Amino acid sequence: MSESMQVSRSDFDRYMVPNYAPVDMIPVRGRGSRLWDQQGREYIDLAGGIAVNALGHAHPAMIEALTEQAGKLWHLSNVMTNEPALRLAARLIEATFAEKVFFANSGAEANEAAFKLARRWAHDSFGPDKHEIIACTNSFHGRTLFTVSVGGQPKYSEGFGPALPGISHVPYNDLAALEATISDATCAVVVEPIQGEGGVIAADNDWLRGVRALCDRHNALLVFDEVQSGMGRTGKLFAYMDTPVLPDILTTAKSLGGGFPIAAMLTIDRVAKHFGVGTHGSTYGGNPLGCAVAERVLDIINTREVLDGVVQRRQWLVDGLQALNAEFGLFSEIRGRGLLIGAQFVEARRGQARLLQEAAQKAGLLVLQAGPDVMRLAPSLLIEQQDIEEALQRLRLAVQGLDA
Repeated sequence: MSESMQVSRSDFDRYMVPNYAPVDMIPVRGRGSRLWDQQGREYIDLAGGIAVNALGHAHPAMIEALTEQAGKLWHLSNVMTNEPALRLAARLIEATFAEKVFFANSGAEANEAAFKLARRWAHDSFGPDKHEIIACTNSFHGRTLFTVSVGGQPKYSEGFGPALPGISHVPYNDLAALEATISDATCAVVVEPIQGEGGVIAADNDWLRGVRALCDRHNALLVFDEVQSGMGRTGKLFAYMDTPVLPDILTTAKSLGGGFPIAAMLTIDRVAKHFGVGTHGSTYGGNPLGCAVAERVLDIINTREVLDGVVQRRQWLVDGLQALNAEFGLFSEIRGRGLLIGAQFVEARRGQARLLQEAAQKAGLLVLQAGPDVMRLAPSLLIEQQDIEEALQRLRLAVQGLDA
């Protein structure tokens, strides 16, 4: 297919495996928090590529980092290392609890590494019987067979054969349920500090305190999945920084590369040492291009100005949503942290998240769902106030269109 060939939405159905149902327009360029489609129509982007485009579209610093690195090295494999990977690892360690870093290409890969490491650590330290993993219902950790088994949403694992053994699930924010399930056979408890796909629900700090204590009592690792909540999304560099606990392993992706595929698993020395030479790997993990871009993204996000700005931008959005709610009675709750926002529909509007997403697109606005009953917003951390104000006006039009 030549570059000059005209493509349309119908070509997706013709050429692609039908595991997605993309919207009926094709964006062709973006700048900041605005996108333009093939017909030149403009959209305000509050979806952020599902919490990926942390600096918006076509940020000049990211373009500069990518093109500069592209003129030097693209790929080496893990037979060698490279300067961008070592610099990024050092910067992540300096900024977090971590002492060691493993790079991958996606959140699922980072979680796969985390779960494998937890089992390997337990096997080496306590023997093969200590292999059980506890996660939360309605959690989401990726689409590999291991990560969908750990994820607490059966719809993603049904039809793919038996789930991996040694995995159980407890309700989120329910300490009694975890206490009844955890044992000395548990090697890890896996938690999203904010459940993203599960409805944008934040963990209770008292629950996290209890989870940490139970992990310590049973010699289990606490794994935080911050694929969606990390890299400034909550107003802290990572969501754990707003909690009273430290994890033993943390995974991050999405905003780490600001749109370039890269992920990381962060951990501590006493755990990391159990991934000896040859135990795990990734051909593309730590790719020089991805690491160069991610280092620049980290430089920009991990500043007081940007992190404080996330808190301010959340307030602008929440104030606008509350005003809209006062007029239309849409939402029973507006929740989340920072620029990961979930708006739960009232009972009378259950199941309307997809309809609102479609109506918003017609009004020139891109939003997300988190299940059928929650509108999710995950815009650029740098979104301008005027873009927020215009987005809220377009959302109002979308809501009016729902009832037309």
